[in-house]
Amino acid sequence: MMLGAAIVVGLLSRSVLAEAPPNVVFILADDLGWSDTTLFDTTDLYRTPNIERLAERGMTFTRAYSASPLCSPTRASILTGLSPARHGITSPNCHLPTVTLTAKATESAPPNQKATIPTSVSRLNVNYYTLAEMLRDHGYATGHFGKWHLGAEPYSPLEHGFDVDVPHHPGPGPAGSYVAPWKFKDFDHDPDIPDEHLEDRMAEEAVTFMETHQDKPFFLNYWMFSVHAPFDAKAALVDKYRNRINQDDPQRSPTYAAMIESMDDAVGTLLDTLDRLNLAENTIIIFASDNGGNMYNEVDGTTPTSNTPLRGGKATMYEGGVRGPAVVAYPGHVEPGSRSDEIIQSCDFYPTLLDLLQIQAQPSQEFDGISIVPALQGQSLTREAIFTYFPHAPRVPDWLPPAVSVIAGDWKLIRTFYGGDAGTHQYQLFNLETDIGEQHDLAEQFPDRVQDLDRLIEEFLSDTHAVVPLPNPRFDVSQYHPELIGKGNHKSSGNQKRTQNRVPAKPVAGWLPGGTCELSHEADSLVVKSSGGDPHLSYKLPNALPGEKLTVSFTMTSTAAGPGQVFWQEQGVAPAFFRERSKTFDVRHDSQPHQYRVVLTVHHPVLAIRIDPATAAGRITLSNVAVTTEGTEISLFPPRNEDAGVEHRKQ
Repeated sequence: MMLGAAIVVGLLSRSVLAEAPPNVVFILADDLGWSDTTLFDTTDLYRTPNIERLAERGMTFTRAYSASPLCSPTRASILTGLSPARHGITSPNCHLPTVTLTAKATESAPPNQKATIPTSVSRLNVNYYTLAEMLRDHGYATGHFGKWHLGAEPYSPLEHGFDVDVPHHPGPGPAGSYVAPWKFKDFDHDPDIPDEHLEDRMAEEAVTFMETHQDKPFFLNYWMFSVHAPFDAKAALVDKYRNRINQDDPQRSPTYAAMIESMDDAVGTLLDTLDRLNLAENTIIIFASDNGGNMYNEVDGTTPTSNTPLRGGKATMYEGGVRGPAVVAYPGHVEPGSRSDEIIQSCDFYPTLLDLLQIQAQPSQEFDGISIVPALQGQSLTREAIFTYFPHAPRVPDWLPPAVSVIAGDWKLIRTFYGGDAGTHQYQLFNLETDIGEQHDLAEQFPDRVQDLDRLIEEFLSDTHAVVPLPNPRFDVSQYHPELIGKGNHKSSGNQKRTQNRVPAKPVAGWLPGGTCELSHEADSLVVKSSGGDPHLSYKLPNALPGEKLTVSFTMTSTAAGPGQVFWQEQGVAPAFFRERSKTFDVRHDSQPHQYRVVLTVHHPVLAIRIDPATAAGRITLSNVAVTTEGTEISLFPPRNEDAGVEHRKQ
């Protein structure tokens, strides 16, 4: 194993342990960002008094990292103590029907991508000796409540060491909604509470479990559905926060604020129960999040949340995607109300609990995490670095192609696989002490540090036997648009310059093709020939369009498949083209013409529009493309004014 990977045991003497083994309560929030609680003075909108109450009982970690910027990989890491690079679940695909137990390299990718994307494992293999199995084998009652997302039977919680699993749901989030009626297969809401909230019910189920097992040690694994999509909440709470919204605050969704409060209420219910049963003094509580806050869906005309001052969010490799709140409480062992700036990660919780409980790991068992007991005792951790492996490229704000990162002290290096010139990797280097928002790439300034940190990355990938991306043999430089990636300021190692001979795509009737498509003009139609993956076409408006509502309308005929998406660029919002705003719409791919109207909620004048008509290969035609705002319709195709390329018509 790499430096610091061996489990640390025996740091606490048995004399300091309570006579009865302590209970363990693990609370994992879903998509809860670093700025989504009141722990770090980063929000004026959200209210989390119960999480603050928990923090008063234990230690708050200011630098707590999820193992992945998406949920399933992190969940598998918590239960195994292993990195996603080792257990192979690198994507949240565990609800899909295909069962894959071994990660596999992919030989090719669409021509606009420089690297291939490996196939992720899609189930948590029962061969792993999970934390739940370890505790059950040492006399603990084990119960899982809430989200799982690591596989249905025979890979459900019941096959991984849990005696109880409620609601026994393999999906990626709540079934239908948070407010009843729900759509779980075998879990109904209370008929006496027609608008019952799912998190209230989950907390009640957890209370019953604790009451049932209060006379023996228990492991309560409470993995919240909150605050993952879908975005709905108690109507009274939404109304409460609607009156508190500041439109200048990046956190301005009353629905999401209401969801935060219900999540916090559930934490309070668990704390109240432990107090009532006189169990709080002999219970270890861990609170954490599975990844950063969601900044790319839309709710209440805005994004669900903002991770400011961190950059990016869920599904990105930047701090906003992997850094979150974390609290560990254990009366008599962790100083109440304390804080630690030590770096911890999801892989650490398994070996830490074994250390606290004085349980030895199995003879052949290894961990990629370490025990953080020294940090809980106010000391420093002796680890060289932590790593995040995410070989995927979801198109969200601040997205990156397949990448891996290392954090060593205050330095963070992101390697984008084969993102540089001539098959080289691409690097971004940040000093998190002086640049927590990751706005200043120092890779060119400190090439030796890039080299040293990249050596750690290479050792990590080798040690974990990671299945890594490969150079894409189908890569076509003419279809590559680096301006669509992050801020477009990524530098290659060794100060290599970006190639200057890339042939740009040519506009067709003012529309610029991009991604995996070719664009032509036939009669009164734009013709998109897609090879699958990421076909899109964009239009730069001659003048910025003001207004709060903007409607993009068009007629489209398609033989391809997959959802459509409209992106737009707002003035002064982001330097990268089409990075922050998008709206998905359903498409009928039946070779028949259909009219579409996509309503966008905007906050600044709009500079450009992009249409992603599908995700699969096929032929697509578009006509009568127009934008309407504040009673004015602007024709984007066909052009009716040869000089300006648009026609303005009052409605």
